[in-house]
Formats: sequence, C-alpha cells, structure tokens
Amino acid sequence: MSEPSTVSGLIDALRASQDQLAGTVAGLNADQATLPSYDDGWSIADVASHLGSSAVIFTGHLRSGRDGAPAAGMEAAQPVWDEWNAKDPATQLRDSVAANAAFLAAVDDLTAEQRAAWRLHLFGLDLDLAGFLQLRAGEHVLHTWDIAVALDPTSTIPPDRAEQVLANLPMVAGWSGQKNDDQLSVEVRTTDPERAFHLDLGPAGVGLTPSSDDTAASAELRLPAEAFVRLVYGRLDPDHTPGDVDVEGVELDLLRRTFPGI
Repeated sequence: MSEPSTVSGLIDALRASQDQLAGTVAGLNADQATLPSYDDGWSIADVASHLGSSAVIFTGHLRSGRDGAPAAGMEAAQPVWDEWNAKDPATQLRDSVAANAAFLAAVDDLTAEQRAAWRLHLFGLDLDLAGFLQLRAGEHVLHTWDIAVALDPTSTIPPDRAEQVLANLPMVAGWSGQKNDDQLSVEVRTTDPERAFHLDLGPAGVGLTPSSDDTAASAELRLPAEAFVRLVYGRLDPDHTPGDVDVEGVELDLLRRTFPGI
C-alpha cells in the first residue's frame, strides 16, 4: 500500500470513528454521561474528555509537523488537561465531538505537499504523517469502543477501523506486553481482514511481527482482527470475547495477562 493511500485510509478510519463517537454520545443525559465506561475508574464523560483533550494536543502536534517545529512538551499538555477536567460531564461530551472534528478539519487542510513533507519527533519516534495518524487512530478507535460497549455490550470494532489499527499493532504490543517466565511462540491468524502475525512471549518481553506460513510456533491463535486488536489493547475479557476465537497450545488467559491494557 502506498503512503498516500495509507494516509487516506487512516483519515477514513478516523472520520468513521468520529461519526461513531458523535452518534454514540448524542442525546445522552447527565446520568448516562456518568455511567462507567470500559476503562476502569473512568466514566463515559471521562473517556470523552480524554479524547477531546488529546485531540487538542494532537492538533498542536499536527501543526508542529507541518511547520517543521519541535513537538510541544508535557508542560504544554497540563493546561489542556486542567481545562478539560474542569468541564461538567455534558460539556465534556459536546466539546469532545467538536475537538475531534477540528482535528480532522486540520488534517484535511494540509496540502499534498505538506502531507508528503510532514515530519515530527514525538514519543521517541520519528514520524511521518501516516505514522502520526496511526497513533491517533489507535487511541480514537479504542476509546470510542470503550464508550460504545458501555451502552451496548455486543459492540465490536468495525473491520475497516480494525484494519488500520492492525498496522501499528507490533509497536503497541512491544509497549504494552508483559514479560513471561517461559518462552512461547504463537502464530496468529486473523479474519476480516485476513492477516498473519508471529507473537513471541518470554523473559525479554513481547515481540509481534508479520508471519509467513512456514514460521515455527508451538501455539496458534485464530480470531477476528478486531478481537486481536482488543486483545493487544487489553480489552478481550471473557465477557467481550467472540465465540469464533480459537486457541491451541496456549491459554487465552495467559495472553490476556500478557496485555493488561493501555
């Protein structure tokens, strides 16, 4: 996939996730806004506030990458968090939708030349625009699910969004994966879309790489792509595990403990 189509696909995924967020929180009353989300200790409004404040921060990063300026440090984020934490729940819901729409509008305003030249050193990574949008897509898609599933326990991540988040999953697995006393290799096969990964667990940590059919492994995990995304992001508990997850040679609970969530 070429970079322009990657950027286009990520923008489409973010726009679809934004539409879902807006539709999910529209019309919620004050009591519903304070219902627990999937995130432990966070209400629906808390998650919306996090998405809103991070949209403001990411919009600043977007402009820095466009202008060739360094990314703002953590000291610039604290006033944004303080402002959003001071909002009442209903305002957090409303303003989150607006802030995320503003981020997408800022992305749309980039010219083709600005998209191609966009670079930013952020979170220890040297990012182009696709890499930057992958970070945002993972956060927005998963936290939108955290809200949606609190209102509809059958909610899943749509395949078009799961496909975009999959691209960044090896990095996320390296960040979030916990060390395991024993070395274990797991071949992962996803559906909708079909992908193949090789998952290594062990005392040195977690590694996730694209796989070929002849990769040696002692275990196999077969599941929908959206469920694999949720597993790596710590959101595949027994109550939210689809029936078509199939695992051999490893306990699913071990994999859940390996990815406690981010």
